[in-house]
Amino acid sequence: MSNFPNPFDARRSVPGLNYATDAHVDSAVLVRFFNMVYAWMASGLALTAVVAWYLSTRLDLIRGLGIGTFLLLFVVEMVLVVAISGAINRINAAVATMLFMLYAAINGVMLTGIFVIYAHATIANTFIITAGMFAAMSVYGMVTKTDLTRLGAILMMALIGLIIASLVNIFMHSSMMQWIISLVGVVIFAGLTAYDTQKLKMIAMATQNDARMAGRLAISGALALYLDFLNLFLLMLRLMNDRR
Repeated sequence: MSNFPNPFDARRSVPGLNYATDAHVDSAVLVRFFNMVYAWMASGLALTAVVAWYLSTRLDLIRGLGIGTFLLLFVVEMVLVVAISGAINRINAAVATMLFMLYAAINGVMLTGIFVIYAHATIANTFIITAGMFAAMSVYGMVTKTDLTRLGAILMMALIGLIIASLVNIFMHSSMMQWIISLVGVVIFAGLTAYDTQKLKMIAMATQNDARMAGRLAISGALALYLDFLNLFLLMLRLMNDRR
């Protein structure tokens, strides 16, 4: 699986929403919305981890899958991301949730190798470090008064450059380049975590009187933060580099 699970479509703006900040918004609105977002994000990460761990203990199942199967799963992942983020206005929360959990499960299949390649202690330590970094950047995105919209655009351009550099390094096999890519990637996804959190805060404000829309957008928001966290984790795991 690509180490960058297509975060682009997950960050599309939703037509028809007014993202202007509202200083008088009820804090309960934000709490309710972000409780949904973080709950679904955590559920997705947990499902990915459980599937990846289980399959790492049943490598006979993985060996039975050919390259064509993995390519098909990758295409399905891309379709699911587009469906969740692009069609969020046309599907209900239940369907969006089902698609998101399916995406998380497929990611678990694609990421089975990390439980084989890396020591379990390294995976656990990296998860703790990633969780701390993610929490700090998410809190920053929630409380900062600075508009991160321009920063988000810059980070997305930087991410495109990072993906291109990663593809080039497949042929170069440069360990130094790989280390630089991982380090820069951590900075990019840390910034995107703050950006996505601030955007979700504005979405919460815009949908405070529409519980149904808020429920749907909480799923697409969970997907965005899920991708931020997962990519942070994978890049930090590379930097830890304590392989079996």
